Amino acid sequence: MKRILTLLLAFSSFSALAKEYHVSVNGNDKNDGSLAKPFKTIMAAANAALPGDVITVHEGIYREQITPPRGGNSDKERIVYQAAKGENVTIKGSEIIKGWKQTGADTWMVKIPNQFFGKFNPFKEYIHGDWFWPTPKERKYLRGAVYLNGDWLMEAAKKEEVLGAFDGKNPLWYASADADTTTIWAQFKNVDPNKELVEVNARETVFYPNKPFMNFITVRGFTLEQAATNWAPPTAEQQGLIGTNWSRGWVIENNTIQYSKCSGVALGKYGDEHDNNQTESAEGYVGTIKRALAFGWNKGTIGGHIVRNNTIAYCEQTGIVGSMGCAFSIVQGNTIHDIHIRRQFTGAEMAGIKFHGAVDVQIMNNQIYRSEKGIWLDWMAQGTQVKNNLLYENDLDMFIEVNHGPTLVTNNLLLSKLSLLMNTNGAAFAHNIFGGAFSVYGYDARLTPYLKPHSTFMNALHDNPGGDMQFMNNLFVMKANAKRYDNALLPVTMQGNVYTKGTNQGPPVDFYKWGTGLNDSLKVLCKDKKVNGELDKQDFDADAKLIKEKDGVYLEINLDKNWLAEQKRKLVTTETLQPAIIPNLPFENTDGSALKIDTDYFGNKRNTENPSPGAFEIKNTGKQKIKVW
Repeated sequence: MKRILTLLLAFSSFSALAKEYHVSVNGNDKNDGSLAKPFKTIMAAANAALPGDVITVHEGIYREQITPPRGGNSDKERIVYQAAKGENVTIKGSEIIKGWKQTGADTWMVKIPNQFFGKFNPFKEYIHGDWFWPTPKERKYLRGAVYLNGDWLMEAAKKEEVLGAFDGKNPLWYASADADTTTIWAQFKNVDPNKELVEVNARETVFYPNKPFMNFITVRGFTLEQAATNWAPPTAEQQGLIGTNWSRGWVIENNTIQYSKCSGVALGKYGDEHDNNQTESAEGYVGTIKRALAFGWNKGTIGGHIVRNNTIAYCEQTGIVGSMGCAFSIVQGNTIHDIHIRRQFTGAEMAGIKFHGAVDVQIMNNQIYRSEKGIWLDWMAQGTQVKNNLLYENDLDMFIEVNHGPTLVTNNLLLSKLSLLMNTNGAAFAHNIFGGAFSVYGYDARLTPYLKPHSTFMNALHDNPGGDMQFMNNLFVMKANAKRYDNALLPVTMQGNVYTKGTNQGPPVDFYKWGTGLNDSLKVLCKDKKVNGELDKQDFDADAKLIKEKDGVYLEINLDKNWLAEQKRKLVTTETLQPAIIPNLPFENTDGSALKIDTDYFGNKRNTENPSPGAFEIKNTGKQKIKVW
């Protein structure tokens, strides 16, 4: 009893010491930060706040870069940055520019003293990094951007392109900087930029610590936008418009995050002298992993973030990126769209969500559309669960690359023309609705790690033969086609799936290979495909269509309750799934408990004795219009 009383007194003492600081556009940084005397800048509050404190920011636009000087001590002693309830708070990495002079029919020019930008001038700094590929390769891309009334213009390759008449597609800008002055030319069709809101990037990030291990920070309720972020490869420091910089336990929730030159949210790697230095290879990334382990990459130190209920859009590399620093995190309830849509530059890291080392990560209940790739899991997606997500209008819904599993993909709606690109093994797909084709690599000679269970510590390296796939109780509609797994090297299990009209058509395609060699111990397993209890219903037209209406997104689809009577299916559990072959690990929950897929896309209970194929428990036969977002 005495010990309990002591703990209660300690907690009440801590609560009494915790403060709430207020920030207002009408405040003053010489104030004490109280509600009556608020600070003017968020950074003033950040400098004052200690673990357990809350920073409440009131209505208005704040043009500053928040570099938190400290984090919290634990989940219960966080530093919380929040928008005041019911108030619109925008934090921008841009500045307003006036003084434009018209130089042609559609072209305007402005000269800005370099001192305006301080230590970082985004119109002198170029995007660079491993796996960044300019288009064409000799072209250079600035980190700056020009915005007209909130939307960005396109960067021109040459000044002459901006000086010409606007072509009616995308207005252009071009910049040149000398020792003292930055000159920007931009196209404004039938608009006087001095009478409109014209902004330019002025800061690298909006919310980002400048050193690692800034733990237990919450950021909620803001609009965060317009940052001159650099390319975020897996082998270098990964900056986002908002980012965690190799920390633990952040909560990023209920924000609008948009208009980052490269990445929106970064849960990734710290920076060191090895960044972008002879690391652009599989061997280079293995070295990066080993250094990360020495720099604290483990469950008790790094990751464990929650990114939920945000809208993330208009980023030219990724919506959310993370190399290893994303491990043990939950990404839930976000809407991610318009990622790498402008296609100004290319590289190997573009997706709505792009993770390396997504150990025990849960990606669930997200909507991802109009992205070059929806979700890309690259290296060490061990224990990763991708569940209950809606993906559509992407070039590719999901890319899983050189992982050994176990990786679980369940209750998703993958409705783009290309559902899966697979260069991996050790995955299980259960109760998904596939609307697009599969593209499958047969073999990849790169040696990539598998890890100890629920850990970041490497067990061994292995090459990547295709296969070791389990497709259980999925529904194939539209042009979905899984026949590319007919010639896999490792075993493939197809059980309880239903194929409707137009699916699984055409022969298997070429056997794609990356590099040479094949582990001799695996050759005996080649071409072992097990098919058990599938329904091929080519006479049944699912007639699946995604419909967007004012109140949400609907899936219109024909379903047949008779599928349950024609083929009884097993509940997908740890026991019914075979362990991933190469790591010899079972499919289980991220906390190590036994897996049981006993709910559907909506969280409704499944019939555990005979679950329905696809993402929904089927209650009725015929045409149905189902609200999916």
